[in-house]
Amino acid sequence: MNEGKDALEGLDGSQLKAATSLGGAVRIVAGAGAGKTRTITRRIAYACARGDWDPAKTLAVTFSVKAAAEMRARLTSLGVPPQVRAGTFHSVALHQLRRVWPDVSSAYPPQVVTDLRPFVHGAYTRVTGQADCEPLTLRDIQAEIGWAKVGLISPQDYPRVCAAVHRLPPGGLDPERMADLMQAFEKDKAAHNQMDFDDILLLVCHILEEGGQAAASIRSGIGWLTVDEYQDVSPLQHRLLELWMDGHEEVCVVGDPAQTIYSFAGATSYYLRAFPQEHRNMAADIRLDTDYRSTPQVVNCANRLLSRSPVRQDYLKLTSARPAGTRVTTTRYEDDRAEATGVVRRIVRQVEAGARAADFAVLTRINSQQALICAALKGAGLGYRVRADTGWQAGAADLVAQEARALGDLDARRQETAGEMGRVTVSTIHAAKGLEFRHVFIVGCSEGLIPFGSPQAGEDLEEERRLMYVGVTRAGDTLHLSFADRKDSASPAFRTASRFLGR
Repeated sequence: MNEGKDALEGLDGSQLKAATSLGGAVRIVAGAGAGKTRTITRRIAYACARGDWDPAKTLAVTFSVKAAAEMRARLTSLGVPPQVRAGTFHSVALHQLRRVWPDVSSAYPPQVVTDLRPFVHGAYTRVTGQADCEPLTLRDIQAEIGWAKVGLISPQDYPRVCAAVHRLPPGGLDPERMADLMQAFEKDKAAHNQMDFDDILLLVCHILEEGGQAAASIRSGIGWLTVDEYQDVSPLQHRLLELWMDGHEEVCVVGDPAQTIYSFAGATSYYLRAFPQEHRNMAADIRLDTDYRSTPQVVNCANRLLSRSPVRQDYLKLTSARPAGTRVTTTRYEDDRAEATGVVRRIVRQVEAGARAADFAVLTRINSQQALICAALKGAGLGYRVRADTGWQAGAADLVAQEARALGDLDARRQETAGEMGRVTVSTIHAAKGLEFRHVFIVGCSEGLIPFGSPQAGEDLEEERRLMYVGVTRAGDTLHLSFADRKDSASPAFRTASRFLGR
């Protein structure tokens, strides 16, 4: 009998060990370009084909709709039974909540609201007595509410936490007033029978903590759990995972501490790093440190960046599996417009020589840097698509339907021969996470932009280092770094090269 061995074809030694370690708790620390999605989907396919796992009780969760759609597409191509579920934390929890809601309440289930600004503004007005609030302030207050919720920090505990970690609330609010605003926000939302994305996870946690038939029904569908991007879990998501498993050890987590770039939203690599302490009878602890995506020159640039970190022991050192490529370039320009023009000229030359525009990406630290890049591309007659920061884990109200659409979009993109296949990608580094391109340009590599705000040594600087690392490791064949001396010819302020460019 084959016993699922077809699913193991083409895996290297470390990937093979990960795919065949099926019993108990497993940690896979997988570096950029190391084939983590390939490995975990093959692992699921192998376990189901052998009959070791019941497909109806096999669950894989990740963070983005795109990643979930990609995972499902790969599982389907491997012949994995459709009963195996793969989705985001929120879509999986929403499905569970909808299924057991009649067992826990006779009331109409709350609806997911995607635009929280009216509730935030109403709470702000009631607490401060001010009707007007700047949009950026509202955005920051909404982000603070989300940070507290995913950190399992109640409004009552919020002032104490702020005092302990020296955190300043946004909008000039003191911690007590911010706590009042959080309570007003939740009260108003509940009065309208609506919930936000984090409420989905909180409600499922509450049902599981209460026990009973509803909790048993949810847990009955989870026998084997795989968690992708585990370096990005929040305390709330970690709590949900604990409650899902209820002491069972059939869990595999996959992640890379060097790619934690959402700390501002409550993500932490702590749980990935502490996994061996939480699961002392861990069945396997595997490192995937061979990069199949990037040339040795790109990998060396990424390794140098992390080697200067005070916590470098937490990060993998990658080894490229590819032959030598071209050197990583660093270019200095007079101003931002000259930088945009220079970058686009390089792209045009390569496209005219036969390269595909879709193989190029221009990565920025913030959204506002993209306008000049797009204008230069348009002026050169090159098509482009823009990926801006739209908020961590943003999405539509019906997350299940959204993921179905993403899967359809994925199939369409694979079949198309024109359109987006011929466009340069212009993206923030945050929005480019999980993507890869043959040729990458990272612009604005100056102090103040990368690292943003020129932070002192500490966690803020380390987050910026990891973000730069994510940008660097998007590149397969070539990597071009650049910065401008000043914003424009009228600007009196001169910039200095990013400390991350140091040799």
